[in-house]
Amino acid sequence: MIVAMWSGPRNLSTALMYSFANRADFAVVDEPFYAHYLRETGLEHPMREAVLASQPQEAEDVIQSLTQLKSQHFYQKHMCQHMLPSVPRDWMFEVQNVFLIRHPARVIASFGAKYESFGLADIGFSQQLELFEMLRAQGHSPLVIDSADIRKAPKAMLTKLCAALEVPFDPAMLAWPAGGHASDGVWAAHWYNAVHASTGFAGPEGPLPALETHAQQELLEQALPIYQRLAAQKLAL
Repeated sequence: MIVAMWSGPRNLSTALMYSFANRADFAVVDEPFYAHYLRETGLEHPMREAVLASQPQEAEDVIQSLTQLKSQHFYQKHMCQHMLPSVPRDWMFEVQNVFLIRHPARVIASFGAKYESFGLADIGFSQQLELFEMLRAQGHSPLVIDSADIRKAPKAMLTKLCAALEVPFDPAMLAWPAGGHASDGVWAAHWYNAVHASTGFAGPEGPLPALETHAQQELLEQALPIYQRLAAQKLAL
């Protein structure tokens, strides 16, 4: 089985990748379209040149690698905003797609701590909904899971996810070694500090954060209806 997990940044996506990577029957890949995304957009992300040098930059080359099993099962961590119009979508019909969502107030606060100026296109909400609706329009049934539910009850939520994917739950998914994983992208040094210190999923999150600027509040107003629309389709605890 090939699982494509679609999220935006600051969304538990790396921890979930570590969870699947800790299974003996899954290989994983970390944001394989990132170099293509940076080349096409020209964005000056942290470690830009290192990212460009570390991955194939042609979308077709990336896709060829994604449709071949690397193990009994293959887990792909994707950022929705990386799926530019220059990236073909047909390959998505050959894999099991899952959408990982998180309340936008938490995403905006966390992303803002690492990256100064950003908009809706940078945090992936609109692209996430567009990809979800594309799959549904083609008769597919993508799954939706909420990072808050995983943090609230990791074993119960991952058991439900595995059942929906038709793979057995593995207790190894609940913990992993500290210090990162061999499949981490080169950008891990900038973005993955907290998850590198972890050995499992953090506990339930507290109250929603207060956003610092008017621009962030406006961004929340744009992203919240998208989150709510996807949340209506999520796997329930």
